Amino acid sequence: MIRMSKLTDYAIVILAHLARGESTLTAQSLSARSRVPLPTVSKLCKELSRAGLLQSHRGRHGGYSLTRSPEQISVAEVVEALEGPIALTECGSTGADACVIEPFCLARDAWDPVSRAVQTALAALPLSQIGPFRLGRGAPAVALPAVHRAALPVVNTP
Repeated sequence: MIRMSKLTDYAIVILAHLARGESTLTAQSLSARSRVPLPTVSKLCKELSRAGLLQSHRGRHGGYSLTRSPEQISVAEVVEALEGPIALTECGSTGADACVIEPFCLARDAWDPVSRAVQTALAALPLSQIGPFRLGRGAPAVALPAVHRAALPVVNTP
């Protein structure tokens, strides 16, 4: 199964709450609204701040706010900030974990278009479109880019 981590899912939920329109929310408030445990919210807010997606505000009216409008932050940016590059396989990685058969792999070229399609779809999905409070109130669903059939690997099933 291909899936993002629970922490990344929680981060998207937290950011969606910030995207609802209030400029600054505390970690406690984000935890209460999202039902994500406070230690997890605090950890994610720090990581998202380091990635440049959140800004931390100190003081009595402090908390966290988005660094850009929700329309300008894509789900792909969130996933990449917490998970690294969006890809279905480890092909092309550098370092000690590089695949030993990569130079001879016949499957790599088949997965590259799929990985690009997933990355493109997530890049086209802004935070402003996450959650029923956006899609359920007359806002148009996000238009995801079409994937050309020729770009996807052909799979023959019996």
